[in-house]
Amino acid sequence: MQLDGHIISGEFDESANAFLLRKVKHLSTASILNKKQLHALTDYLHKHKHEDDGQVLTLYDQILVRLNQEEVEHFLNDLDKVKTWYH
Repeated sequence: MQLDGHIISGEFDESANAFLLRKVKHLSTASILNKKQLHALTDYLHKHKHEDDGQVLTLYDQILVRLNQEEVEHFLNDLDKVKTWYH
């Protein structure tokens, strides 16, 4: 299954029960999120989504990607769609 969301893009691998993250905002990446990692990420973002400064993600432990409050909401909406694909 393919997702082209507001903040992220990628595809879900049903056989591996994992989401392959291909793009965050305008930056390409290749990260795999298993169910536990996705839930941890969404839980963290839900707890901190109202912080004035937003959030910062890192890609490849080197590239910082800033998300403002609105982008965090869009990111959470994208992740919520992916959540439904896990079994």
